[in-house]
Amino acid sequence: MGFTKLIEHLFRRFLPSPFTIAVLLTIVTMVLALLFSEDTSQGSRITTILSYWENGIWNSGLLVFAYQMMLILVLGHVLVLSKPMERLMLGITKWATNTSTAAVLVVVSTMLVSFFNWGLGLIFGAILARKVGEHAQANQIPLNYPLIGASGYVGLMIWHGGISGSAPLKVAEEGHIPDLLSGISDNSVLEQLPSSISTSLTILSGWNLLLFFVVLLVIGLLAFFIGKKASPTSFYLKSYTFSSTEKKDLVGAEQLDHSKGMALFFGGLLFAAFLVQYLIPLQQLNITPNMLNFFMLGLAIVLHGSFKSFLEAVQEAITDTSGILIQFPLYFGIMGIMAGSGMINSISDFFVSISNTTTLPIFTFFSAGLVNIFVPSGGGQWAIQGPLVLESALQLDVPLPKAIMALAYGDQITNMLQPFWALPLLGITKLKAKEILPYTLVFMLFGTFIYIIGLLLL
Repeated sequence: MGFTKLIEHLFRRFLPSPFTIAVLLTIVTMVLALLFSEDTSQGSRITTILSYWENGIWNSGLLVFAYQMMLILVLGHVLVLSKPMERLMLGITKWATNTSTAAVLVVVSTMLVSFFNWGLGLIFGAILARKVGEHAQANQIPLNYPLIGASGYVGLMIWHGGISGSAPLKVAEEGHIPDLLSGISDNSVLEQLPSSISTSLTILSGWNLLLFFVVLLVIGLLAFFIGKKASPTSFYLKSYTFSSTEKKDLVGAEQLDHSKGMALFFGGLLFAAFLVQYLIPLQQLNITPNMLNFFMLGLAIVLHGSFKSFLEAVQEAITDTSGILIQFPLYFGIMGIMAGSGMINSISDFFVSISNTTTLPIFTFFSAGLVNIFVPSGGGQWAIQGPLVLESALQLDVPLPKAIMALAYGDQITNMLQPFWALPLLGITKLKAKEILPYTLVFMLFGTFIYIIGLLLL
């Protein structure tokens, strides 16, 4: 417990808000670019670097990327707030008869949901943990509630290797890779790059699915055995509900907002367009951000059963996106400076000099885990670190899908240490970071071992 208190103290004492960190990283990047820029005139160097920064911030392709990530988070949260998802969670809680079974139920359910969508998994795990606590409280079942809360957070240690993973989803888009490295790599390198990398080679590859299954099994068993040893804790919870406006005295066009028929019709229209547009790539197991968001939009409207309920859920979920909205452009600006000044090539050459085909994925894994402490966003991290990873992999002839997934694994695993994305869960469960950290750190250590072995053997 002393170690976890130290971790919590260090984060509070030395890590400011993610936005402040993004500002500090911007300033540090500017200074480094100023020192290593090849321009002869100091005035010219400063104005050039500021130009790189501004161009990066307003990079149209990356701004589209930011909006895609916002929709993934919002629509995932909206899905959790639907009545069918509420019934599913209540059905799961009935099987929670003690701490061990409850921990396994929450771990497995949260990981499976998070593999589909990280925003959905984040809120699903939080509400499920809360509902399990309420169930135990109502039925006088002794429960270690912090362990259940930690179990509801484990979806964040597998999300980037799942269907909503930022890096593997973006590289599946036609033209994203050449666009990302345009202005960074010379033409000879760009000619070696594929226009896209299908998710059948990353997220839905046999080796990634095997790693996911192993992590699911090991963390589930680990939670079970920890639950056997963990002492019950005392807690008090009120019933958590999402309240939508009830139908009453609807007049004229107001009825359309509450009409189940309209919601089902429009949802069906979205699904029809989804099949027309995405059936072929779906059959090829090539999933893109637009495909995922289009499907989730239709599903969310259908499950909510009315536009009114859907829009109220959107209103509740939209606050989650504030970090992405304001921080991503700063990350894009950092990438713009690094790309324009040649820093990416210099860092890439350094990694190549100390790595080989076997060790580069391991270095990528650990560096991604470290970067995630300061850039707690897979999308923002891909914008900054993605070009470096691709450059290094090309030079050492490391398969690009493996290099991309090494970054994804490293980014996701230290979420168990980084409390930023735990804030929604802590708010819903009424737990504190220091209460769940002892368990999430243990999950992180076991997960790290599995991913390293996987990168070495698969």
